[in-house]
Amino acid sequence: MGQPTLILASASPRRRELIARLGIVPDAINPADIDETPAKGELPRVYARRMAREKAEAAASSDGFVLAGDTVVCAGRRILPKAEDEATARECLALLSGRRHRVLSAIALRAPDGTLRERLSETIVMFKRLSTDEIDAYMESGEWDGKAGGYAIQGIAEGLISRIQGSHSGVVGLPLYETRLLLKAAGFEIA
Repeated sequence: MGQPTLILASASPRRRELIARLGIVPDAINPADIDETPAKGELPRVYARRMAREKAEAAASSDGFVLAGDTVVCAGRRILPKAEDEATARECLALLSGRRHRVLSAIALRAPDGTLRERLSETIVMFKRLSTDEIDAYMESGEWDGKAGGYAIQGIAEGLISRIQGSHSGVVGLPLYETRLLLKAAGFEIA
């Protein structure tokens, strides 16, 4: 009997690129369409894990494994939004300027038998103090669009980050170390 299929419950090209670094090409892409609104008073860690689990369940299949993830940028207990407009992105970057913040990347793997495994990666990121000109230039790049916390570490923003402690791939959107461990623990063949 061959390897079970792997369904990636995400439309993110970054997650596809990252999982390819593990030598895996998903057999299918099935983005989960769920309500991603945080519950009132929900803490970032709880929210990230809940989102990953709900996405895995929404894309569930009896034919194979379903891998889902969610990345949350938070400042203290505050969950920063995905920047859908320039004003939100500017607000996020102004808040993150010159200070540490956390990026939580939760992943959930649902096996064909319904078993659910999950992991959480936590990374500390520190932006330099950003000038108005630097924020303006970043806005012009358009990289902020749709990104949690208003930035993409895999682009221009990386040059504005003075320190990172944890998983770079987790900040991009899929913590590879944790993903590999999760797949191996579930019996998915991976080198």
